[in-house]
This record gives sequence, C-alpha cells and structure tokens, in this order.
Amino acid sequence: MKKGISIILLMVHLTVQAQLTVQELKCEQLKSPVGIDVVQPRLSWQLKSGQYNVKQTAYRILVASSKTLLDAGRPDLWNSGKIVSEESVLVIYNGKPLVSNGHYFWKVQVFSNKQDSVWSDANQWSMGLLHSGDWKAKWIGYDKASPWDSVTQWSRLSARYFRKNFAVQQKIKTAVLHIAGLGLFELYLNGKRIGDQVLAPVPTDYRKSVLYNSFDVSADLVNGNNAIGIVLGNGRFFTMRQDYKPQKINTFGYPKLLLQLEITYADGSRKLIMSDDSWKFTADGPIRTNNEYDGEEYDANKEFPGWATASFNDTKWQRPELVAAPEGKLRAQLTPGMRVMDSIRPKKINRLNDSIYILDLGQNFAGWLRMRVNGPRGQKVQLRFAESLKPDGTLYTANLRDARVTDVYTLKGGADELWQPSFVYHGFRYVEITGYPGVPTLNDFTGLLVYDQMATTGKLQTSNATLNQVLKNAWWGIASNYKGMPVDCPQRNERQPWLGDRTQGALGESYLFNNATLYAKWLDDIRESQTAEGAIPDVAPAFWNYYSDNITWPAAYILVAKMLYRQYGDRQSIVKHYPSMKKWMEYMRQKYMKDGLMTKDKYGDWCVPPESLELIRSKDPLRNTNGTLMATAYYYHLLQTMKQFAGLAGRPGDVTSYGQQAARIKTAFNKTFLNGDHYDNNTVTANLLPLYFGMVPSNKIVAVKQQLIQKLQQDGMHISTGVIGTQWLLRGLTKVGYVGAAWILATNTTYPGWGYMAAQGATTIWELWNGNTANPQMNSQNHVMLLGDLITWSFESLAGIRSDAESMAFRKIDMQPAFVKGLDSVNASYESPYGLIKSSWKRNGNALNWEIEVPANASASITIPSDKVTVLDRPLKRVTDVKNNTTHLELGSGRYSFKIIMDH
Repeated sequence: MKKGISIILLMVHLTVQAQLTVQELKCEQLKSPVGIDVVQPRLSWQLKSGQYNVKQTAYRILVASSKTLLDAGRPDLWNSGKIVSEESVLVIYNGKPLVSNGHYFWKVQVFSNKQDSVWSDANQWSMGLLHSGDWKAKWIGYDKASPWDSVTQWSRLSARYFRKNFAVQQKIKTAVLHIAGLGLFELYLNGKRIGDQVLAPVPTDYRKSVLYNSFDVSADLVNGNNAIGIVLGNGRFFTMRQDYKPQKINTFGYPKLLLQLEITYADGSRKLIMSDDSWKFTADGPIRTNNEYDGEEYDANKEFPGWATASFNDTKWQRPELVAAPEGKLRAQLTPGMRVMDSIRPKKINRLNDSIYILDLGQNFAGWLRMRVNGPRGQKVQLRFAESLKPDGTLYTANLRDARVTDVYTLKGGADELWQPSFVYHGFRYVEITGYPGVPTLNDFTGLLVYDQMATTGKLQTSNATLNQVLKNAWWGIASNYKGMPVDCPQRNERQPWLGDRTQGALGESYLFNNATLYAKWLDDIRESQTAEGAIPDVAPAFWNYYSDNITWPAAYILVAKMLYRQYGDRQSIVKHYPSMKKWMEYMRQKYMKDGLMTKDKYGDWCVPPESLELIRSKDPLRNTNGTLMATAYYYHLLQTMKQFAGLAGRPGDVTSYGQQAARIKTAFNKTFLNGDHYDNNTVTANLLPLYFGMVPSNKIVAVKQQLIQKLQQDGMHISTGVIGTQWLLRGLTKVGYVGAAWILATNTTYPGWGYMAAQGATTIWELWNGNTANPQMNSQNHVMLLGDLITWSFESLAGIRSDAESMAFRKIDMQPAFVKGLDSVNASYESPYGLIKSSWKRNGNALNWEIEVPANASASITIPSDKVTVLDRPLKRVTDVKNNTTHLELGSGRYSFKIIMDH
C-alpha cells in the first residue's frame, strides 16, 4: 500500500463544513464558509494514509488573520500548541475573540504513530455580523398587494424587484454582502447572478429566527458605477394560504428586504451600502405570481433588460417603504442551503390532442422543469405537474388536494426562449404541457432536481434487484424532501416538517447523505417551536399549529440529537438543546403520566397496512397497537437516552433521576401490558418495542420473541407495522436472532412491503403501503416515513458498517455483517467523519470473500459468524477470541481481505 500521510482539512462551525483537498487526494470541493456567527467554530480534519494501523497521537492548530501570517508561522489568533489527543473531529476553537466580518486562515499539524508530523494545506472561513448593532441597514418592502394580485385561499402575489446604484472609487481589498431576503431572494450585482443557491434563505419560524446569507463579492464589483438588484419571492413568509384557516396556518406578512454591503478598500477605509428608502422598487415585473403550492407565472413581456446594471433608467420605479422588522432574531444561515443538484432528461412525450402533451421524466422527484420554446409574442405555455397518470393517460391530481401546481410562461417572441421558475418547486414525474407552439420534443425540456447541498456519503449495492431498487427509491425520496428542513412530501398542499417522519428516519438518511447541517438546523427549529409550558409541536417550524402533545412525534427532538452525536460526533447539539429536551420530558410527565404510564397518544401506529387495498387506515382492532403502550415504551426509551445526554451535559443528578423514573415505568408497563408470553393484543409493534427497548423481564424474552415471529408468520411474513413499529422492525428482528425474517420483510414484492411499491413501478417511497389503490385523500407517492429502519439495517446489518456504541462518529467501527441466506453479495461504502469505510462481501458456495477498508485514525471490531476464517495478504498479530463458531478481531486502519467458510 502507498505510504505517507496527508490530510483533508474541514472547517466545521456548529453544522457547516468546508472541505479542502490536500496533495493527491480527491474530495468534493465546497466554498469556504462565509458569514458564520458562531464565536467558537469547530474544526475537523481527516487523515489519509496507505499504511496500516495509523493513529493520530497529537495535533497543533494555527489560526491567523491573514494567509501571509499563517504561512510565516506567526498565527495571531490561535496557536494551540501540541495537544496530545486522538481527536480530529469537531475540535473547538479556543483562540482570541473573533470579530464581525473577520476573515481567518487555519491549518493543522498532525502527529501520528507512523511519522513525526505532517502539515495540512491552509483553509479559511469568514465571520458574519456578530452583534445586532453591526446592522446599519433598514428593512424595506411594500406591505400591500398590487391591483393585479389577490390575497385569498389561493393567494397570488407578484415578485418584488429592488435596485440600488452606487460607486466604487478605490481599489477593493474585500467586499462582503449580507442579505436577509424574505420570503425568498435572488441577488444580482452588475447584472450577474450571485451564488448558485436557490430558494434562499432556508425556511424558519420567522417569529423566532430570520436567517441571512453572506457572499464574498470582492471580484464582482468594478471601479466606477455599480448596481445591486434583488428579486423577492414569497416562500413560506408570505404564506400560500393567506386568511385561510388562521387557527391552523400561521402567516407572517409581505416580503421584505435587509441588505448590507461592506466594502474595505486597499487603504483600509470602508464604505457601507445598505437598504433604505433611497432604493428603487417595483412589483410590476415578469414574475406575476409565485406560490409554492400553486406554481409560478412569468410574463416575458414584462421584463426590463439590464435592470440590475448601473446604466438602467429606474425613474419610473417607486421608492420602497420602510417596514417593520420581522419578530425573529437575525442569525446567519449555517447550512449550505438548496441548490440544483442534478438534471434529468425526459424519457418520452405523448400527444393527447392538438394542444396538450404529457411529458414523462421517468423518475418522481422534486424541483422544476426548464423549458426551451420559440413562438409568437403573447403565446402562453402552461405546465401542470403530477406524480402519476390516469388510465386514459391524463394527469392524476386528486392526491394533490387543493394545490394547483401550475406554471405559466408567456412568450416575448422572436427567438428561442429558455425559462425555469425561481421561487417554487414541484413534486412530479409527469408534466402536462398546454399551448406549446409547434411540436415539443424531449430536447426542449430538462428536469432539475433541487435539494439541500450535501454529499451523497453512502452507497450500497446487493445481488438482490428488489432491495437495490428500494434503496434507489429511498435516495430519490429523501433528496426530494430536503427543503431547508425535512418535509413529508413535495407535491400536495402540505409539505410540512413533521417530526414523526424523522424520529428514526434521520438515522437511515445519514447513511446516504451528509445531513448533519440540515438536522442541526432542524433542532433549532424544534426548540424555537416549544411553548413556554414546554410543549413541542408535531410540525416544526410551526407553520401549522399542531400541538397534539403526543410522545412518538416530538421524540424526534431527542432521537435526532442522538443521531447527530452517534453519526457525526456532535456533542454540542446535545448540550445546547438539553434544557429544552428536559423541559418537554417534564411537561409530558406532569401532564400525562398516570401510575407509571404515559396516557397521551395522538396518532397510534400511523399507517398500519390496512386489511383492504382500498382503505387508508385499518379498521381491524387486532391490527392496531394500544397508544398508551407505545407512548409509555417510547417515554421509557427516551429516559434512557436522556440519561446518556445528562452525562454528556454534566448533570449527574439528572442521570440518577432518569434512571429511577425508567425503573418505575418499566415495572408499571409490564404489570399493565404483559399477558403471559406477549404484550397487550399481541401485535408485532406491541411485542417489538419492549423487546428492542430492553423492557421485557429476562425470563420472558424467549417467549415474547417467539410470539413476535409467530405473529409475522400469521401475517404471511409481511409487514404489519405502521410508522412507529417500522422504525425498529428490521433491527429489532435482527437483535433477537431473526435476521432471516428481516431479510424476507425487506425484499417481499407482494403487499404490503417496500418491494411491493417497487414492483408496482414506484420510483420513490409511498405514504401508504397501498398508495396505488387507497383513497386519494392521502396517497402521496413521494414520502419517507414508511422507510422505518430499512436503510439503517441495510448498512449496519447487511454491510456491517456501524459506529461502535461507545465511540462516536465511527472512530471505532462495529462490523458484524449478517450473511443472510438468499443474498449472494453486498458492496457498500460510507464516507464517515474519519474517512471512507468499505465493506464488500461475495458468496461462492459455502465460502465467502469479504473485503473491508478502515480509515486512518479509526479502528474496527470485527465479528464473523464462523471459526473458519483466513486473513488474506495481511498477517494479523492476534485473533482475540474464537468461540461458539464466531471469530472476533480488532483491526487498525487499512485494507483487509477475509475468506470465510460457512457451515450453513
């Protein structure tokens, strides 16, 4: 193997990271973070080496205010000195105080057991505005509708255009622009679009937080006259359903803008350009309406060429109003936000009649359609979106409820015109095209996939085509529903960040995507939605007023934080949110705990597979699990998690208290629900939860396990759990020795199951197990809540890639693959915080070949269900334990190959 050590440098502040490739390494390049408002950023790096058993022994971090100082070895902000530590993930900055608009450079020296030291290349970050007094700009807007707008259940509000001319008269050293554009913004300087973000900023509860974005625009300004242009869309700020069900839907006001451009000249002097009532404004532009549910309409005849350049004549534009600031606190956006992440070529186009065509993209996804068109001035092309078709080939839209999902483009004529919307997105596979001049072709359209910028970190391919398709469908569904927050669906009039969908879903998603930034931001959303009494809603940010006071949905607050700690080593999120989590736990205990049981449940085991393909919900009481049983089991599990959190947060008294509460609940739970050899009415969920959570008395475990598998056999070895049970299903079965049953459930192609969806042609995951036949009131075809623990189980149990329970972020990898019957091969990889992990095995008769890769500064504990194991190419010093036909090995970093002889 190639020798030598090199470093991938990461800069992590709360939840944002920038990557820098070093030496021969190949790694995704992300822009240096701009606009951080965290005063103690966290720094991370990865070691890369071709040697075996590489461990970091110490590090030294240098931070300077200029690259010149850093290169000269004169760090004026922080010289950590040599720190004896193996830590390389989320190391807290501990240097001099950072200042607003400061620009900083850093590098790390790593000492290892293989060579004295190696230096990384330099990386950098910039600070935002750290204090409210740093903002000199004023909020501007137009707090009314225009005559052509309407404010109704289907609101129509045109985009607002703002501009400002200014002069630059000296050589520029730096120029940083900070913008809060609500609801959504596009930014232009001298006619050039700034940044590749879309649908920015990411949504929040604007009564609690307003996020701003920052841009280094030093290279975008010119000597002389310059111009800024801003387009404001509506987004979640001007809520789509104004004055409609106000008891349910929160509204925030009309779009508004805060902008501050800070220019530092070469001589050290500064100039400030800020939003105020000297700017110019119009709402009479080409974007005539933009509504996330209903679509965007664009009239190209209303365009004003050059409007964002200094030469534009804006004498007919009006002055904006000085408007009230939103209620929320102004904070830097610490997530990369949304981008166009991929393009999709259409598969076919069908003609319905002389003016209507149906375009098939071949894949259900979320984003929009880019169109090329040439026709007469004033011609309107209408694009209407849907997930599926009726038998006659027309769009099926009943499942979209009252969302109109229609874009309209009005041509200016004379040449080819290329258009895509700016402030909406659609969930779709099919597009109805009406009014297209001439005959549209596949080359005239491109689908654009939109989700939060993040790397795809995990890949898993098996010899089973059904599981491969299900995992592919999962990837598309998850990506589609990342919209600055995790939403339930991207297509109908909902698109809400339901907590219950991600209670365990976030963990599985983390194996496919680096979702740390998204979910750390979401924890802030949940905390901000908490009431003074302690209640947490079912939807956060609280765009809907759903405070149902159940356990299983708000449990996401605690379990997502656990995911961030386990997968990414993010202890800080636990410490930050611990007081709010404790407050919610105490609120629920005081209000709903009776005789050791949690009596409040809202949704039950949501979406249990119904006995009829036409039903939305099961009507058979024997299929449904007692809500008090589920709520109590979950509360017990959360107490165990909070016990761990209390230790991390330095609350020893709470550790004791949570343990005592859990013991009392466990006793009451078994006294109430344990009926001999099973729990309550003997559903899979009723038996599964106490088994997985460790609530079953030791002398009853075997009996309850047997009841669990017998119930599955009665169900024809099909899934009979809803959202709650499915979150633990495959891991629970594997934990108690039924991995073969888990494999059958994961790959069944008959109803109900994930494979059934794939067999019916699904390209994402449905909201219902029978989403192709149930009443259209609730059959989204792009949901993620029913994924349960399928992805987690696939990576952890089939591939054997799992972070050790006592060592976070995969510093130590627990590798125990289940070589299940019926599966011939698995090829998996995962980009962990410490580097790339690989696990690939292939069956050859009764022999297995297994190849693994462990990244530098990490180790692995290997468990193989056989005592006939040969280590190829690399002699290992010791086999720590061979017993019960099982081999255990402790390995350092490197690549290893095993030949395994199985007795079965």
